[in-house]
Amino acid sequence: MDTTRMEALIGMVTVLGILVLLVLPAVIGVMRDRRIDRQLREAEQASALDQRGHQDQKSSSKPTVPSTATWYAEGRRSKKLVSS
Repeated sequence: MDTTRMEALIGMVTVLGILVLLVLPAVIGVMRDRRIDRQLREAEQASALDQRGHQDQKSSSKPTVPSTATWYAEGRRSKKLVSS
């Protein structure tokens, strides 16, 4: 191999290396986006299956108790009605 061919080979390898460095982040981003899309699709399918299987179930199985503020407000309202 003479000097001209060696310089051409080094130049070509350098250009290909720079091209790989420029394209690599885009390829990684596309792969990441596809993975996220697949996970979202799987979550939607699981959610749809879960909703179809549990349509009659209420949002919470434990009973709710009014807060202190509700008790206080109800007492104040009843006192107002009685005094009028």
